[in-house]
Amino acid sequence: MTETENHGLSGWMEGGTHHLHQRVYYEDTDFSGIVYHARYLHFFERGRTDLLRCLGVEQRTLHTIDEEGLAFAVHHMDLKFVRPARMDDILDITTKTVKATGARMVLEQAIHANGQLLTTARVTVVVINRAGRARRMPDDLAATLLEGQST
Repeated sequence: MTETENHGLSGWMEGGTHHLHQRVYYEDTDFSGIVYHARYLHFFERGRTDLLRCLGVEQRTLHTIDEEGLAFAVHHMDLKFVRPARMDDILDITTKTVKATGARMVLEQAIHANGQLLTTARVTVVVINRAGRARRMPDDLAATLLEGQST
């Protein structure tokens, strides 16, 4: 059994950091076999989504959590491209919640392949209701998102 199979489809938590392995497919690359820059956003989104799954947070349930509903929306993202990923690489996408208070959370993400850092992201996510207006995050949800973190 490979490490990825051993940890399941949603990845795993290790020391407060979520890990998700993804293979680079042809569809992720440009004509040169290097991952197209916009595809990194997809990999980072998968990391954030599966972090929630791994913590037992179901986004479908959040939409109907109360009369307002709750969803997450990316507000700001800083990216740094260090090295390119290539077709058939196995990416280790890491996600760590560094802040979860009020109506926002901040996550640090990175993508590694073959032990080398490829890309980093610092992502600010806002909490909104079904109408798209900011709303406060429930304290228990914030605590779950910070699980394993030193705050």
